[in-house]
Formats: sequence, structure tokens, C-alpha cells
Amino acid sequence: MKVLGIDPGSRTTGWGIVEKGPGGALRHIANGAISVEESLSLPERLFFISRGLEDVIREHGPEAVAIESVFTHKNVRSAIMLGHARGVALLSAASSNLPVFEYAPMTIKLSVTGFGAAEKDQVRKMVSMLLKTPAPVKNDASDALAVAICHIHHIRGGVSKKALSVAAVKP
Repeated sequence: MKVLGIDPGSRTTGWGIVEKGPGGALRHIANGAISVEESLSLPERLFFISRGLEDVIREHGPEAVAIESVFTHKNVRSAIMLGHARGVALLSAASSNLPVFEYAPMTIKLSVTGFGAAEKDQVRKMVSMLLKTPAPVKNDASDALAVAICHIHHIRGGVSKKALSVAAVKP
């Protein structure tokens, strides 16, 4: 199973592709970040994020998409901006008829590091160790890879979450 993990952001959206190989082994396929200029309007930034995710989906052909669920934000404006980026990511997955799975930040950290309150640096180091990446992975891409790993761990463990219904909607 090949999973696209997404760490949405209105300025930088991280993505990572992880494959569940023979015997459940994790295999790193690719990762990156879609960065957009701050000077662009919000609709323009969302458009470029959408196109970038569609390109990743076309190039790598994932079978599922995993994304971090909404979490409480101290700054309401930041939470709204994150919501816009999440919406674009969900739409990109649904447009490709891919099932979408959501995981809480604590669940992702627990799945990857064994500690639900792990710091970003701990998550990044564990992602690199688990996937044996050849070079250090940047934070946005590392977070996205962690989401993909989390999904594979949940499927491997027999715990299957129901895909978000938005992916099942066909025009």
C-alpha cells in the first residue's frame, strides 16, 4: 500500500509518500514541500497548493491519503488559514477518488515516536530512522511522512479507520 501523507499549511504544505512493503516494512518513496510566495493572495496560494498536490498524486499514484486532523489553535486567524489549506488537500484527494484518513497530532506522534507529546525534532529523527532516508528531511515533509507512517501502522495493526466520506463523493 502506498500512502500520501500531507501536512497542510497556507504557506508551505509538506507531503510524503510511504509504501508498506513485504512483511509490513516501511519504504520511503519521496517527500517534499509545496511552498508559495507570501505576496500571493490566499486564493492564488491555495490554487498552487492544489496543483502541487495533484502533481504529486499523478506522479506517485498513492492508494490512500492521510492528513492531520484539525487541532485547537491559539490564534484564530492561523486556524482558519490552516483550515483553508486542509480543504484544498481534501479536495485534491477527492478529485483523484482517493480515500482520506485523518489522525490527531497526538496519535501521529505516538505512532511514530511512542510518545504523544513528542517535539518536532524527535518526530523528524524517528521518521528518518524508520524510513532510512539518505538525507535529513525538512520539518514540513517529515511531518507529512509521519502522517503516512501513522496510517500504515494503524492499517498494519488491524485498526482501520473509516475513510472520510468526502473521498467517496463522485461528481
